[in-house]
Amino acid sequence: MHGLLHERGLSRLVETLGDLGINDVFVLDAFRRVPRHLFVDPAVSDSAYTDVTLPLGYQQTLSQPSVVARMLELLRGGRQLNRVLEIGAGSGFQTGLLAHLAEQVFAIERIAPLATEARRRMDTLELENIVIRHGDGLLGWPEFAPFDGIILAACPEAVPDTLFDQLADGGRLIAPVGLGQKQQLILYIRDGETIEEIPLDTAFFVPALAGLE
Repeated sequence: MHGLLHERGLSRLVETLGDLGINDVFVLDAFRRVPRHLFVDPAVSDSAYTDVTLPLGYQQTLSQPSVVARMLELLRGGRQLNRVLEIGAGSGFQTGLLAHLAEQVFAIERIAPLATEARRRMDTLELENIVIRHGDGLLGWPEFAPFDGIILAACPEAVPDTLFDQLADGGRLIAPVGLGQKQQLILYIRDGETIEEIPLDTAFFVPALAGLE
């Protein structure tokens, strides 16, 4: 019974994303292939396929699906992605979506138990093009740079230059930026030595913190 309910919920969620203006068929297909209920606490699994933010513990959250979908659509920009860096893997849900949108996904999570659980979920789903590291995401992952796309799942006051340095020419970085309630989703596009900045929607994310837990 639960399997059928989750399947129906997943179909409704994908329809909702389409209704909200998500047009990228690759992003919508990724949502069909990654069961969100596997990435939430069983106590809130009934809400897994509603368009809401859910708690993960450790003062972290699983972002609203429509926000995740919009960020992924902007990150892709209609392109084939080779190498992508994710800052803030959390439960691994967005990481799993990225696995269906990029050749290789490098994800960093600063909270050790979340990184461990995210790796376990990737193994369960047999997603083999992902590497998840327990580390400070604000430092990026220079060993595997440059990246076609970089996505931040937490909000820094400003995007560190070290992340821009790891962005490939023509690459896109999308992040919530700002302090407290004054956050804005911003898309950055590298063109040679120039970084174009495109302000988008108001955002509500947990803060991006340096260091490890």
